[in-house]
Amino acid sequence: MAKITYVEHSGREHVVEVANGLTVMEGARDNGIPGIEADCGGACACSTCHVYVDPAWVDRLPKRDSMEADMLDFAWNPDPVRSRLTCQLKVSDALDGLRVQMPEKQI
Repeated sequence: MAKITYVEHSGREHVVEVANGLTVMEGARDNGIPGIEADCGGACACSTCHVYVDPAWVDRLPKRDSMEADMLDFAWNPDPVRSRLTCQLKVSDALDGLRVQMPEKQI
């Protein structure tokens, strides 16, 4: 399990334990975290689970694949370095302490 901190655009924080093997998106969805809509259910077919990864974590995560990079083009105000789709981030013990911030809105 990994403790992940989800930060709403307003600054409100939610610290959640997410089981290994799930995605960061599933952790948010299963715990009712507002700000991650996940319209496609995790198929990397939309950008409604977009977040900004805390700068300390950017280099600790696996690199984006081309499909994720393409979908981020549709996200609200993507950051070329910090933006990720949470459906593409698989939880493991290595993600313990991850912090992600939701954008102002999802599109």
